[in-house]
Amino acid sequence: MTQSLTEPPVRPAAELTLTGDLARPARLTVPDLLAWPQHRVRVSFECATSGVQHHRFEGPLLHDVLHAAGPVFHPARRKDRLRFLIAVRGSDGHHALLTWAEIDPDFAHSPVLLAVGIDDTPLDTAGPQLVLPQDRCGARHISGINAIRVDGRYTSWTADGG
Repeated sequence: MTQSLTEPPVRPAAELTLTGDLARPARLTVPDLLAWPQHRVRVSFECATSGVQHHRFEGPLLHDVLHAAGPVFHPARRKDRLRFLIAVRGSDGHHALLTWAEIDPDFAHSPVLLAVGIDDTPLDTAGPQLVLPQDRCGARHISGINAIRVDGRYTSWTADGG
């Protein structure tokens, strides 16, 4: 197929992988994330290099997306999910770490988004963004998410501190 010189090249939708301790690991695009209920938030955060930033984001809750992937919690132990960590990586190498308790409705219930749009602009080709509206600083804001790993292998420290 020949592309017209007047039309911009079509970029494929960005893709993110959900891996780790999940019953249903997945590969998702921004259009896939539109299948979940969408939430809208206005966020102001302080950026070290450019001052206060104000944006409007929309997208599904991180909890909803990860819950659908089936984290492998022990079903009879409610607090088992407290040992699960969530690592998020962007295409530019930035990363952030969250705990399951931050996003779980039974605990902190933070409205963390996998944003599919910013300021009414879709993020289909750029990839979703991690948005933590409760953070004053935007350091955990990750653009172009390409991987999310859920890890429940942490259990506890040993008695000898090792």
